[in-house]
Parts: sequence; C-alpha cells; structure tokens
Amino acid sequence: MTTRHDPQLLGAYVLGALDEQEVREMDEHLASCPDCARELGELRDMEAFLGEVPPEAMLDGPPEGGDLLLQRTLRQVRSERGGVARRRQFALGAAAAVVAALVLGAGVFVGKATSPDVTALPTPTVAPDPAGTRLATFTDPLTKASMTVKVVPAAGWVRTNMAINGIPEGEKCRIFVVAKDGSRQEAGSWVVSKKGAAEGTNLDGSALVDPKDVKSVVVENFAGKKFVEVPVPA
Repeated sequence: MTTRHDPQLLGAYVLGALDEQEVREMDEHLASCPDCARELGELRDMEAFLGEVPPEAMLDGPPEGGDLLLQRTLRQVRSERGGVARRRQFALGAAAAVVAALVLGAGVFVGKATSPDVTALPTPTVAPDPAGTRLATFTDPLTKASMTVKVVPAAGWVRTNMAINGIPEGEKCRIFVVAKDGSRQEAGSWVVSKKGAAEGTNLDGSALVDPKDVKSVVVENFAGKKFVEVPVPA
C-alpha cells in the first residue's frame, strides 16, 4: 500500500499517533516524496516550538479573548490527554487545527508573537490615587518602630494603608487616626506575628475622621504604649 500525500497524516506521524504499519508506509512515502519530506521538516520545527510552551499554558489556554481556533484546539488537547485509545483521532484533528492556525497567521499563541506586526496585549494599568491622598513616614527614635502611612480621602472619612516595622512579636496593637482637635478614631488592630516582627506588617483600615482634619496616625499597644506616630502633612 502506498501512503498518499496527506498533511494530516504527516501531523499524526510527527506526534507519534500512527500504528507500526502506518509508520512503515509513511517512511516509504517520505523516501519518495520531496514535498512531504519538506513539510515534515516544517512540522518538526513547529513541534519544537510548541514544546517551549509552559505546561500552565496548556492547562489554562490562551488569554481571555484570544484566538478562538486556538482555544478550541487547546480544549481538545486537554480532553484527549490520557485518552490513548483516541490518540490518532486527536492527532488528525488537533494537529491539523494547530497547523492551520499557525500557517494562516493566527497572530498570538499563548503569548508568543508569530508576526512582527502583531499588536502587543495592553499592559494592565493601576488607577491613580484620588486627589488629596497623603503619604508620610516616620521612625520613632526611642522604640525604633517605623511606619509609612497612606491616607486616602473619602466622603467625610478616610481609608488608610500602613506599612509597619520594628514592633516585637506578640504585641497586641491598635492604630488610631488623630484629628486636629486631638480626638482619635480607631482604624484597626492586630497581633504582631513572628513574621511581622521580622519582616514588617502591612495593614488596611478606615476611620471616621474628615480628610482635611487628619493630623497623624499612631500605633500603640493595648496597654497604651506608643510605638510610633506619623504626622500627616496638610
């Protein structure tokens, strides 16, 4: 039997999805068909390229909104993985789909550009802080505790983010936002962990203090010992 010129069978041959008899027939055909031999070289190059794709890509597929043909192909790869009895069916279908996608210029395959003209995916942007956000830092000369605080204004209250270092493990602490009239509103509390004592702690909080009235942010333990107070600029 002479194997006919069939790109799909070539794909199955490259993927090792043919039986022994079919492999022998394909070997004989390749020896007498320069066109198939050339296509075989191109398919092996493609196989090497696909081998560079990380396993996570084959689990999750291309990015949301990516090429639909490639998404369908990868879903078929997942459904056929481990299905030895259906191996050839997958090779003929999925391999042909991948070949078609690459040959027809699908553009992007799991984040790899196949053309210099492909537009890069946009980089996610982070929204800027609202107007009136204030940032301050201070280290207490006695306790050696330090804190960097960000105060974000809201409608009659504030959100806070604190990066705190230098407080001993096991301390039960509170965070207060201090107003210009001396009143204080608690913005949060926590127990300093071993990791927090060694590497610092980052906390979010909120307090019912008018943004324009914030004077400082202070950290103290439940016994009233002050570790650090950061003045917040107007």
